[in-house]
Amino acid sequence: MDPEARARTVLAYLRAATDEMVALTADLARLESPSDVAATQAPVQDRLRAELEALGFRVRHISGCRTGGALWAVPRHHPRRRGAQLLLGHSDTVWPVGTLETMPVELRDGTLRGPGTFDMKAGLAQGIFALRALRHLGLEPPLTPVWFINSDEEIGSPETRTWVARIARRVRRAFVLEPSLGPEGRLKTARKGVARYHVIVHGKAAHAGLDPTSGASATEELAHVVQELHALTDLERGLTVNVGVVEGGTRPNVIAARAEAWVDVRVERLADAEWVDARIRAIRPSVAGTRIEVEGGLEVPPLERTPRNRALWNAARTAAERLGIALDEERSGGGSDGNTTSLYTATLDGLGAVGDGAHATHEHVVVARMPERAALVAELLMAPPEPPEPEEAGRG
Repeated sequence: MDPEARARTVLAYLRAATDEMVALTADLARLESPSDVAATQAPVQDRLRAELEALGFRVRHISGCRTGGALWAVPRHHPRRRGAQLLLGHSDTVWPVGTLETMPVELRDGTLRGPGTFDMKAGLAQGIFALRALRHLGLEPPLTPVWFINSDEEIGSPETRTWVARIARRVRRAFVLEPSLGPEGRLKTARKGVARYHVIVHGKAAHAGLDPTSGASATEELAHVVQELHALTDLERGLTVNVGVVEGGTRPNVIAARAEAWVDVRVERLADAEWVDARIRAIRPSVAGTRIEVEGGLEVPPLERTPRNRALWNAARTAAERLGIALDEERSGGGSDGNTTSLYTATLDGLGAVGDGAHATHEHVVVARMPERAALVAELLMAPPEPPEPEEAGRG
């Protein structure tokens, strides 16, 4: 089947399956699964496991210590020595148990509304139906599709980030089923990285009235440090430094022996993360008798528009043209597990649902756009892979 005919056939199949796709999304959304209640992940993981096993996947549950863990799925039968491609998503949401009482899952005016529909249970459903379409039509992707679905993404993937990195090192490309941007459904081809710092200033306490010269004020020094930190912001580079919280001292009449600040840093490039890290750690005290301690560092690397990521974006544009749909790209201020995979393999993010209201009470998915987004994923899974980079030889 030539690519043009294949795209038309895949899209037609998925349009006919729209009601089933919506039903699966609704079922997943009704299984409330907040990140911080580990037990809530089991029902939604069981439903996802059943769907993946029906598609011929062998599904393993990776246990978490404080979270619900993750699902890792590989086809039961696949050619040996063939590379792999990753479908990446998460089953957790930001919504607490009981949200359905005031924010029910409902189909209204061409939208499916409810907690977790947009971010990102519709994306999971679309990925499953993309594979259903390929299987139904007897189409074999050139790289073996594998799945990783974690349950702690909304809290920064503290327990699964190492798994994401390990898997990314072994696959040729990663497709992130996070929701798209805007009503146009733009893909997320760049995301800022996030670094967090805890700056502690140690001083020397003394009575502010009786013996002020024998003390060393940590709060005075921290005031200087805050100014130096904010001066590192460079908007043209997309680099921002924000001191969001400061604390210090014990009483007004005591020279503070300790003061501290919590700092948020956003960067567009890994090189800028290294640059700002070096400068934060190089800050020296200007108040005699004080000492500065810096903890923390880069938590989420930036997703950059690297050559291999641009190649995936070009493949997406080509697929969209075959499907007859418009497609654009944008930089996102938030992070995802795609930031991590991008360090190791070609990554394309924002392939999930079109809608609005992530983390908001008007969260919803545009139903009419679901088949075309699933078809886009299917076409990307069928795209010929780029030649592996030298260090990738033997992966898969």
